[in-house]
Amino acid sequence: MRKLTRAFYDRNTITVARDLLGKYLVHVARGVERVGRIVEVEAYLGPQDLAAHSAHGLTQRTRVMFGPPGHAYVYLVYGMYFCVNAVTEREGHASAVLLRAVEPIRNIADRTQGPGLLCKAMRIDKRRNGHDLTSKDFYVATPEKTEVFTIVKRPRVGVDYAGSWARRHLRFYIKGNPFVSKP
Repeated sequence: MRKLTRAFYDRNTITVARDLLGKYLVHVARGVERVGRIVEVEAYLGPQDLAAHSAHGLTQRTRVMFGPPGHAYVYLVYGMYFCVNAVTEREGHASAVLLRAVEPIRNIADRTQGPGLLCKAMRIDKRRNGHDLTSKDFYVATPEKTEVFTIVKRPRVGVDYAGSWARRHLRFYIKGNPFVSKP
């Protein structure tokens, strides 16, 4: 596996989202390396995107999104599930890609279809908020062997409150993959 560099994340958010599909999310915790192939993501395009957390401006919660690219933005949703995003584009832009689902590759026994289940199965929690995704214990990598697949575009999940932004096709997933949360 070859770890992604900071330059990978410092690009257009939609491009990064599409390019994350098929890559491996790696999390090493308590000596166990968990690896999942990213099969579903959503792009959040900064403060103008009414579905993005950054639409409410710079807050303690969103500070990481406004920081440099290539860091993890991890937050708690519904008071019980963690979600992990990769911060994209230049510092101050406040864009990110939500990782929605992974296909288990190594040391993952639980369900991974959905951002909360993904984090639970990979043991990702608030302690990883702000973590550098080019580190040795939490990163995204290109697998040794890449596969050819078709990318499906759909509206994001659970953002009906965001007006016209809710209808934008900013959710991407690998067609036919059984680990996608909602085909």
